[in-house]
Amino acid sequence: MLQNGGATMTAEVVKDTTTQGFMKDVIEESKHQPVLVDFWAPWCGPCKQLTPVLEKTVKAAKGKVKLAKMNIDEHPAIPGQMGIQSIPAVIAFSNGQPVDGFMGALPESQVVAFLERITKGAVGSEEKDLLKAADAALAEGNAAGAAEIYAHVLAEDGTNVPALAGLARCYVETGALEQAKQTLALVPEAKRNEAAVAAARAALEIAEQAKSLGPLAELEEKMLADPLNHQARFDLAVALNAKGKREDAVKHLIEIVRRDRKWNDDGARKQLVQFFEAWGPTDPATVEGRKRLSSILFS
Repeated sequence: MLQNGGATMTAEVVKDTTTQGFMKDVIEESKHQPVLVDFWAPWCGPCKQLTPVLEKTVKAAKGKVKLAKMNIDEHPAIPGQMGIQSIPAVIAFSNGQPVDGFMGALPESQVVAFLERITKGAVGSEEKDLLKAADAALAEGNAAGAAEIYAHVLAEDGTNVPALAGLARCYVETGALEQAKQTLALVPEAKRNEAAVAAARAALEIAEQAKSLGPLAELEEKMLADPLNHQARFDLAVALNAKGKREDAVKHLIEIVRRDRKWNDDGARKQLVQFFEAWGPTDPATVEGRKRLSSILFS
């Protein structure tokens, strides 16, 4: 189906329609998948904003929905029959009938949500499945496999925030901290506080922190030589986390909190919170760590 760099797919899912072609392009075609009809005119400014967004989102849906564009100046009969009085107007057809629609130039996020609604979630499901697979691979320690999937998603949509955050996490896991920084810098300013981005940023900060510490064996010896040396225990916890030993890292930070809650301006608790953010709320180490921290703080 997809040939010549995607030209065939584009020709199939996006086309200009006419009064004569409306029955075939919209009514009959909508019996196979939903068809959006974009009523527009060359003099309409908002139309020039909306049409490229419609084309982009429909192409990204890969055949789950189609777009038929109708110039109402050249073909006034159909919009007249449908009572279209203001443009841009988008009407969705399914099984030969108009089922939904909107007027005005919506932002891309709302157009995507509209497509998801009329396709009953079919649009975007493939991307969501890929992201789930990548997240699972990363959780299992397969950073290379996860990175490959995230990169595939980004090839389709370079602004996909969960994929950018996931790829940054992969770089952190493999020690490529500079690439992780560069990847996070691609996240739009308005979305840098989203949970996935915050988690990736926390993981990066922790990795940079661990990079400045010495070998794990030396840190363990230093802590064992003086169990009351909270800084040595703190550094050991950060290093243990960098080696994937999350439960041990939590144990040492909890011990600092238990012995001296106010040490280093509440530093041990703050480090635990950053760990929890980096690991995610459902990670077993986060769940258990929060329980143990709460039992001390509220005892």
